[in-house]
Amino acid sequence: MKITISQSPKNEGQTVTIGAWLANKRSSGKIAFLQLRDGTGFMQAVVAKSDVSEETFQLAKSMSQESSMYITGKIVEDTRSAFGYEMQVSDIELINEAIDYPITPKEHGTEFLMDHRHLWLRSKRQHAVMKIRNEIIRATYEYFNENEYVKIDPPVLTGSSAEGTTELFHTKYFDEEAYLSQSGQLYMEAAAMAFGKVFSFGPTFRAEKSKTRRHLIEFWMIEPEMSFVDHAESLEIQEQYVSFVAQSVLTNCKLELDVLERDTSKLEMIKAPFPRISYDDAVTLLKEKGFDDIEWGEDFGSPHETAIAEHFDKPVFITNYPAAIKSFYMKPDPERSDVVLCADLIAPEGYGEIIGGSQRIDDLELMTKRFEEHGLAGEAYNWYLELSKYGSVPHSGFGLGLERTVAWLSGVDHVRETIPFPRLLNRLYP
Repeated sequence: MKITISQSPKNEGQTVTIGAWLANKRSSGKIAFLQLRDGTGFMQAVVAKSDVSEETFQLAKSMSQESSMYITGKIVEDTRSAFGYEMQVSDIELINEAIDYPITPKEHGTEFLMDHRHLWLRSKRQHAVMKIRNEIIRATYEYFNENEYVKIDPPVLTGSSAEGTTELFHTKYFDEEAYLSQSGQLYMEAAAMAFGKVFSFGPTFRAEKSKTRRHLIEFWMIEPEMSFVDHAESLEIQEQYVSFVAQSVLTNCKLELDVLERDTSKLEMIKAPFPRISYDDAVTLLKEKGFDDIEWGEDFGSPHETAIAEHFDKPVFITNYPAAIKSFYMKPDPERSDVVLCADLIAPEGYGEIIGGSQRIDDLELMTKRFEEHGLAGEAYNWYLELSKYGSVPHSGFGLGLERTVAWLSGVDHVRETIPFPRLLNRLYP
């Protein structure tokens, strides 16, 4: 019977065959210990000379790292390992012997590992990060499907910019100018007017020449938009969603969090509601913490976000930023026209902003004025302006950056480890 490593607990006492790669090994006299991986997990296989043919034992001792095999044996309990089970081997069939595998158990530099990203993904640490990423994606679909959202896929090639910035990748679309999408939001607003509650999940691109540990050139965004939902209701949805995802990772990725030595007590605290602090109060707090150079009307940088987050033991919403530093589509506060109904969700432990969201403008006259102020008049935006013209309603939305969220929940230092093949300022390979 052929099984996977992850199915081993259900097959205790059975003799099974697993297709696997050799992650590492050690031998001592008449016994060899093989560390196996098969994509679903890692497990030790014990090859005793007395239990196998001489040929099989010599194969076990001589096989090189990352060689592939079919390995047969009995699944037994192993209380010493985190996985809890191991295989007592009876036979090995070598499929392919890997010669001179470049990533050995010794230490390697980051650039070397990034050059060999296609192989680095096989390591136990990278496997754990990718499994956590997968769980965040799975939990995202579960949350939005259970709450009656419809998944809509916005285009990657667009004729306009969602944020009205110049940090865009230009391309030719036959005889027209086009851009790689930096957000699906505008299209999701259109979808929300058709389906009520929608979400997208897809790649976005920012031509931002940044080298920080929080930035990627290509990254993935989860972007819900909701009709008949105001700013306060949106904040509640955001904190419920983030809490759901965090608790799903805690429940379903125990082994992976253990591999990464993640302090899970920090994750156990991620439960709604989250604290809120206004931009005004955040500026005051920063000045009290020694940031004398920050002035009202300036955007916060990473040190500012970290200092604010350290004041709380959960993710924190910074609300009501100045209108002048936020996007054209954000609805002004009815009681203060100089600030908008928006919020950034700042993760603890120095991971920075993971969500940006707002209530959107639903008034045609104001939206037209915003278009003029931001120089967005033109045919490329006519369709978006029509959303305010034909049956507009109060509506809100937000975008969560997947890679920053993976970094935060898994506890890794740099977002380059949170996406299978990162695109950085100076990296387009592999």
